[in-house]
Amino acid sequence: MRHAERHRTERIGWLRAAVLGANDGIVSTASLVLGVAAAGADAKAVLVAGVAGLVAGAMSMAAGEYVSVSSQSDTERADLTREKEELVSAPDQEQAELAGIYVSRGLDPELASTVAIQLMKHDALGAHARDELGISEVSTARPMQAAFASASTFSVGAALPLLIVLLVPSHLLMWAVPGSALLFLALLGSLAARTGGAPVLVAAVRVTFWGALAMALTAGIGALFEVAA
Repeated sequence: MRHAERHRTERIGWLRAAVLGANDGIVSTASLVLGVAAAGADAKAVLVAGVAGLVAGAMSMAAGEYVSVSSQSDTERADLTREKEELVSAPDQEQAELAGIYVSRGLDPELASTVAIQLMKHDALGAHARDELGISEVSTARPMQAAFASASTFSVGAALPLLIVLLVPSHLLMWAVPGSALLFLALLGSLAARTGGAPVLVAAVRVTFWGALAMALTAGIGALFEVAA
C-alpha cells in the first residue's frame, strides 16, 4: 500500500521564497512611502517613489534569488559529479563510508553494511547524495522557481501599501500606511505559519515587530530631511 502522508517540508523551497518576497515587498515599499511622506513630499511624489520601489525591488529580488539559488545548485552539481567519480574509482571505500553513516545513526555494523550494499545496488549515487551530501528531491535548489516566487510575491506585497496611497488622502498617509502595513504583515506571518505548520502567533509577532522597526527608522530619516520645512 502506498503511504499517502504528506509532509510540509515539501513546501519549504517555494514557501521560503514567497514569504521573503511578500514580506520584503510590504516592508520596503511601506517604509519608502512613509519616508518620502515624512519628508513632506506631495501625493504624486510619494506614489512615484512607491512604484519605482516596487519595480526595482521585484527585479532585485528575482536577480538575488536566482543568483543565490543558482550558486547552491552549482555546488550540488559539483558535489554529485565528484561523488559519481569516487563511486567509479573507489566503490569499496564509498560503500564503507555509507555503512559508517548508518552506524552513526544507530544501526549495528553488520546491518549497516547490508543496507549500504543493497542501496548501492539499487541507486548508489542517490544513496550517497541523500545520506552523505544531504541532497534530496525536497531540498534540491530550483533557481527559476525561487526567482519567480520572490519577484511575484514581492510585487503583490508592494502593491498593498501603494493601494493605500491611492485610496487615502495624503494628510492621513503617515497613519494609514504603517497601520495597514502592520496588518498586512501580521496576516502574512499567520498565513505562512499556517501553511508551514508553525505557531501562528509567534510568526505574526515576529514579522510585525521587524516591519514596525523598519518603518519607524525610515520615517525618522524622512522627518530629519523634511523638504517642506
